[in-house]
Amino acid sequence: MNPRCALWLPLFDALADPLLVARLAAEAEEAGWAGLFVWDHVRWREPVTHVADPWITLAAVASATSRLRFGPMVSAITRRRPVKLARETASLDLLSGGRLVLGVGLGSDRFAGEFSRTGEECDDRVRGQMLDESLEILRAAWSGEVVRHRGAHYTVDGVTFLPRPVQRPGVPVWAAGFPGNSRPMRRAAGLDGFFPVNLSSADEFADAVGQVEALRSGDGPFDYVCEVSPGEDVAPYASAGATWCLTAFDPASLSVDHVRGVLRDGPAVR
Repeated sequence: MNPRCALWLPLFDALADPLLVARLAAEAEEAGWAGLFVWDHVRWREPVTHVADPWITLAAVASATSRLRFGPMVSAITRRRPVKLARETASLDLLSGGRLVLGVGLGSDRFAGEFSRTGEECDDRVRGQMLDESLEILRAAWSGEVVRHRGAHYTVDGVTFLPRPVQRPGVPVWAAGFPGNSRPMRRAAGLDGFFPVNLSSADEFADAVGQVEALRSGDGPFDYVCEVSPGEDVAPYASAGATWCLTAFDPASLSVDHVRGVLRDGPAVR
């Protein structure tokens, strides 16, 4: 099966304008792209100065499109209250008619000091615990049943989250992680998809797919997501098991003209 192709945009500087990104999303849909995903950051290292909020931007994307899959890729959800995120994701899924994908990960302070400079948790192990607890709350909230949760980091005492997302049993969740680190791979195996990061070849991607497949217990739909450069041949990744290929853009050389040029060339696979 051919993978679906998506654009993966940093919401920085020239792309820190929700209306512009919404227009690009509409153009991408018209050009045959299957998805558009966005980075989720509150700041980035120099020379980046402008940063857009992903959720406001994605609401604009949802309103400007009708078929495109979209979502944050990836969101360090430990800096977001899970009950607020439950409301946001359900509302965005409703707004789009069931097209949201939630990409999650630990994030890292090394890129821009996002956690240390804003008072967020910097310990990776603690953030991992917070991430798992947040996912537990989200799944319970999306069920429409009463949520009763008392954990090490969050409390939800008898709250029902309605309306539910359009997608059932809830919004698909893709987990990002470094292959070879067992905890993110185990986490991904229990979710709806895996996005292995920091890879250098399709062979490494194939190895990551094999490791997660060995950990999975269910036989339902599951996505394996890879990062490719503009114009790169996706066939090796398709052979390795990729179901989605995300065309990435370097923030250091980001321009609207470049994004639009790649967009208009169309996806590698239609």
